[in-house]
Amino acid sequence: MNKPVSVDFHFTVQQRGRGAKKRMVEGARQLDESKPAIERIPRISRYMALAIHFEDLIRQGVVTDYADLARLGHVTRARVTQIMNLRLLAPEIQEELLFSTFGCSPTSETRLKAIQKLCACPDWRKQRIAWSQPAHNRS
Repeated sequence: MNKPVSVDFHFTVQQRGRGAKKRMVEGARQLDESKPAIERIPRISRYMALAIHFEDLIRQGVVTDYADLARLGHVTRARVTQIMNLRLLAPEIQEELLFSTFGCSPTSETRLKAIQKLCACPDWRKQRIAWSQPAHNRS
């Protein structure tokens, strides 16, 4: 008969952060210079797309409510509510957010907060007026 064999390994596990931000440094070489650099999708555009997707999941019955979405996404229910509130915006504003290019600027967090305040207004006409004000210009 064969004897059982055992193998012992000693190793250490170090926990790292959830991912460091990587920046392209000017003059840095791309891996494949024949392909253009991939442009980052602004956070607000990703949130808008996520809100549309979440709404579709609820409509199809895949999930029952925001709490299910939060559990599946490993986020708080408050975060899901913030994302879903984007669907309360006027359709033109939603479209502009979905295809925006302004979300990567340093002041994008301030704009996200302003957009959340805009979601609280139920009147689309008032939203459009507020959106057209200089404070929301995406330049």
